[in-house]
Amino acid sequence: MYSDIQLHIDGNWQPSRSGSTLNVVNPATGKTLGRVAKADTSDLDAALAAAERGFERWRRTSAFERYTVMRKAAHLLRERSDEIARLMTLEQGKPLTESRVETLGAADTIDWLAEEARRTYGRIVPSRATGVEQRVLKEPVGPVAAFTPWNFPINQIVRKLSAALAAGCSIIIKAPEETPASPAELIRTFIDAGVPAGVIGLVYGDPAHISSYLIAHPTIRKVTFTGSTYVGKQLAALSGKHMKRVTMELGGHAPALVFADADLDAAAKLLAMAKFRNAGQVCIAPTRLLVQRSVYEDFISRFTAHVKAIRIGDGLESNSQMGPLANERRAPALEAMIEDALSKGATLVCGGERRHGPGYFFLPTVLSDVTSTMLAMNDEPFGPLALIMPFETINEALAEANRLPYGLASYAFTKDSNTAQALSDGIEAGMLTINHLGLGLPEVPFGGVQDSGYGSEGGTEAVEAYLNVKLVTHLA
Repeated sequence: MYSDIQLHIDGNWQPSRSGSTLNVVNPATGKTLGRVAKADTSDLDAALAAAERGFERWRRTSAFERYTVMRKAAHLLRERSDEIARLMTLEQGKPLTESRVETLGAADTIDWLAEEARRTYGRIVPSRATGVEQRVLKEPVGPVAAFTPWNFPINQIVRKLSAALAAGCSIIIKAPEETPASPAELIRTFIDAGVPAGVIGLVYGDPAHISSYLIAHPTIRKVTFTGSTYVGKQLAALSGKHMKRVTMELGGHAPALVFADADLDAAAKLLAMAKFRNAGQVCIAPTRLLVQRSVYEDFISRFTAHVKAIRIGDGLESNSQMGPLANERRAPALEAMIEDALSKGATLVCGGERRHGPGYFFLPTVLSDVTSTMLAMNDEPFGPLALIMPFETINEALAEANRLPYGLASYAFTKDSNTAQALSDGIEAGMLTINHLGLGLPEVPFGGVQDSGYGSEGGTEAVEAYLNVKLVTHLA
């Protein structure tokens, strides 16, 4: 089921020229699945040269033809979704149901952005002088370097890839070494759909070496990254040094505000679902649950009931609802956060430890009575850890929600329209969803502010990030 993964350069699947590889591990068992090629500098040079040639060809391909190829790729992705989802679960750990949803959702993203490719309109600006024509044109920015993480191996790539292709750019993707097979199969659908050689490159290897080499290279004109704030700031600084266009989708620490008038059953169910999806390894996961004091204990009881009912196991098992952590290093970080919180007065409601046996499983964990002094309330846990804190007034809730420098996702539950409007005005985040889970759809913006990055990877804004604006003014 799991073959060794190769690089894709200039239309060819090939090993690294040095022959170097890295092991790929199944996080549910801790055993090696296979190997992935590790690119060296000569591989990157080949990918860059191919991307330059590919861009010159793809930018001259009509928007309608690009649309047609992309729609075919989406069709192939749906046809192959079961096989690709299984690969994703093997290498990433998430339940097979979640892997299927991610794969099919990626096809929807391709469809949406393929449609956007046909609507990258310019405009005519009325002139002040007779005989002068003023045209505003939109042109592809050039070859793109994309860097993506392991938590959503397909979803994080498909947004960047589809937007770049829709705009007429070529792209080199540095995909995650921990989860290389599902990205490779995503790329294969585009190649099989007819994307020309050189337009898409796929490499794996040492992240620091690849990012520093690609970003600094004159061929690359646009950089897009999803990952931690710490790394994102480094890459943004390097991109700025070389005047490269940048989109940064970085870390978060999403607040979820639950007011006394909310539907507590719906809030508890939806927040438990969102928090423990993908074992909490989600940048937009609601982590700081801020609950109004009068319903605080009631909400904890309802929320914890949903958490305790989560079935943990190998993602390939049909009844599994939460798989393992994707890598072993997350467990010690979670344990340190939990220990710190308990030492400062937090209450362990459930979980709090690794599951005995093979694999990197960690029990779904709920801490109540947390305070802003605790490590977990300041650093993103990025795992199955929910933190519940009481508040009295909306101003108090807003102060805590906006306390951190992050501003990616936020959640709220209230039946009061005035409260909803106050939250819309007061929450400092790129995204706010009220009374439902409405984030991450292809047609709506996806991105943050402050330390959570800048730029959008959804909606019409997604394609704009890959386009340059050119004014042509002509006196007849």
